[in-house]
This record gives sequence, C-alpha cells and structure tokens, in this order.
Amino acid sequence: MTGITATAQPAPGASGLRERKKQRTRDALTRAAMELFTTRGFEGTTVDEIAESVEVSQRTFFRYFQSKEHAALAVEELIEGHFMAALRERPAAEPPLEALRNAVLSTWDDVSTAIHEVVPLDLYMRMCQVVETTPALLAARMRGQAEMEQRLVAEIARREGLDPVLDLRPRVLVAAFGGVIRAASGHWGKCADDSVEQMRRSVEEHINTIGPALTGGWRAPGA
Repeated sequence: MTGITATAQPAPGASGLRERKKQRTRDALTRAAMELFTTRGFEGTTVDEIAESVEVSQRTFFRYFQSKEHAALAVEELIEGHFMAALRERPAAEPPLEALRNAVLSTWDDVSTAIHEVVPLDLYMRMCQVVETTPALLAARMRGQAEMEQRLVAEIARREGLDPVLDLRPRVLVAAFGGVIRAASGHWGKCADDSVEQMRRSVEEHINTIGPALTGGWRAPGA
C-alpha cells in the first residue's frame, strides 16, 4: 500500500451528460420565461414564477441567467452566435458589407432550425413582438447590440488587416449596418405578417437599400 488515495475519475461520457442536462434546464427555463412573458406580460412575470414552472429554485434560474431580460433575449443571443460564426466563415475576398449581408441572410436561412432547438418557432415570433413593445427589453436589447457591434468591428478589422482604433471604416460600417438591422426589425414589428419569412424579407430589403440611401439622390421626379 502506498498510502495514496486514488481520485475517482468520471465515467466516459459523464461530462457530456452533465452538459446536456444543463442545456436542457436552460432551454426549459427559456421556454417557460417566454410562455409567461407572452401570456402575462414581461412586467407581470416574476423570476420565481419562471423557476416554479420548471420546478427549479430561484438560485438555479440565476445560475443560467443574470436577469429576466437575459432570459427574454436568450434566443436572440443564440441567433447572434450563429451570425458571428457565419461571418467568420465568409470568404476572405468578400468586401466587408457583402460579407455582413451574406452572413446575416444565411443565418436567417437556417434560423428556424436553430430556434426550434430551444423553443417553438411561433413562441419566438410572439416574443419578438413583446420585445418590440416593452421598454425594459428594448433597452436590454440595445445594450446587447452595442456589445455585439464591438465584436463585429473587431472581426471586420481582423478580416481586412486593419487597426480599428486608427481606421474608422469598420466602426462606421458596423454602426450603419446595425442601424439598418434595427430599422428592419422595427418595420417587421409593425407588419401584420409576423413570420420568419417576412422578417428575412424585411432584413434583405433594408440591407439592399444601404448603398442607394447613402450615395444616391432621393428627390422624387417632379419634386
């Protein structure tokens, strides 16, 4: 006997099982939060009610989400992750605006599958409408978008071999692009058709207008 106590090693696959269990809990909390937000309203729903509906503690909720706002925007965060991954995979020869356009449109092509992994698609679309009409969620989304734009600036600068501190173009482009996406989202929120297809069309139409809006004349004939 050496006197050394052997440390028990996790069984093969145990780590993966734990991660899947965590993901299932997070997804269940996300679904429960969205169901409550879309039926009772964001302000009318408490963290305790979300946790109780999944039969977990408030402490467990905060293990996965910093706040109600974070839970409400969890699927948007997932979509942003897919978008960043799509942008990194765009060919290096694509100009920056074209790379952003193609990345966001390819993300929307696959977004139904990505969303459905977490929540029913119709629930996500209803949640989008809640976000558009809830000041606290709009403010939280704007904070998240500001952070996302910083990551986009860094990625565009990396692709082009630029220093984003010295060269303003990545920052200006991302600011314009982010504004267009917000305009598209706001336009979609006012449409009677609240489908993913309509959201994608709104995004594409708004992106395609960037060039003419910035460089073309706007005056109507005869004005």
